[in-house]
Amino acid sequence: PQTTTMSHRKYEAPRKGNLGFLPRRRTKKHRGKIRSFPKDDRTQSPHLTAFMGYKAGMTHVVRDVDRPGSKLHKKEAVEAVTIIETPPMIVAGLVGYVETPRGLRTLTTVWAEHLNESLRRRFYKNWFRSKQKAFTKYAKKYTEGSGADIERELERMKKYCQVIRVIAHTQIREINLRQKKAHVLEVQINGGDVAAKVDHGRSLFEQAVAVDAVFAEGEFVDLIGVTKGHGFEGVVSRWGVKRLPRKTHRGLRKVACIGSWHPSRVGFQVPRAGQHGYHHRTEKNKRIYRIGKKVEEGAIDTTATTEFDLTEKGITPMGGFPHYGVITNDWVMIKGAVVGTKKRAITLRKTIVPSTKRQEPLNIKFIDTSSKFGHGRFQTFDEKHKFMGTLASKEN
Repeated sequence: PQTTTMSHRKYEAPRKGNLGFLPRRRTKKHRGKIRSFPKDDRTQSPHLTAFMGYKAGMTHVVRDVDRPGSKLHKKEAVEAVTIIETPPMIVAGLVGYVETPRGLRTLTTVWAEHLNESLRRRFYKNWFRSKQKAFTKYAKKYTEGSGADIERELERMKKYCQVIRVIAHTQIREINLRQKKAHVLEVQINGGDVAAKVDHGRSLFEQAVAVDAVFAEGEFVDLIGVTKGHGFEGVVSRWGVKRLPRKTHRGLRKVACIGSWHPSRVGFQVPRAGQHGYHHRTEKNKRIYRIGKKVEEGAIDTTATTEFDLTEKGITPMGGFPHYGVITNDWVMIKGAVVGTKKRAITLRKTIVPSTKRQEPLNIKFIDTSSKFGHGRFQTFDEKHKFMGTLASKEN
């Protein structure tokens, strides 16, 4: 058989870094923007296709692997998971689009009668100094002529539009962040004919839509967000190129040759220093391991209890999530890592490219709630108290 001799690795190597995401500059969007929605299946009933939450932090779970043929089959595995806090979203409006040869064109928009203050803050640069009059005239359309204007616009949507999307916003005041402006998002309604879509969207006006009304446990979703920013970085950390030998003159964390004499310009594919991180990214087919519901006041939080670990405990680890705090609303557990820092807005979308993997049973046996600040010896404060006894500072 013919053997191909390869040059030494020192002289021949694959290129460093991915050119698929150029230009690597800071994104204009702080929240993940949905650039395309899943294909519409009109045989289904009308439903929403996206949601938004806030990244809280990470923990790990222990689960039984059910993967015939794998070495892990019928064994326990420890897997990292990310927790995203997802308070119910409020539907504030409806947009109708007409399909044209040049893409979608907005036909009309209908807003709800009462809009939340956190949404109206989004339309102002400085809410405090403004007269705060946004939508006060528009709301009169619901009282004048018994809402004939609103009904006429909805009928136009049913007659001319092909794509219907709701305008929804997060309840950011439900989360313990300093920000008061809600994040606003268009969510496409898929399923049913156009009239059914419009009626479904209209029925959701001023209603709170919970995350379990959009997604289910075990479902694959796409996550859209902005990565953690690292500022202006050199070529070694930004592109992963190899450092030059130690004795190199004038520094070694560089690219030695940035191109030939001719063409007499630097090519776009040559690694250069510049912005690293804070880029808009979409990650496909991340699996939802669990959806936790908000605990009513006075009730015992058992959202992190499993069939094998009967300890009554919530998802918040001891001492809270670092740089985030305590989770007090609905939440979603995603397998693996999620882009961005804590507190960053993350958009969850129904997957565009369906996963062809076998739907493996989740079989979660244990969810870790030990402290994320230290070594984390205890899962709950009761467990710590039983082991440590009454502390001297608490005796009196």
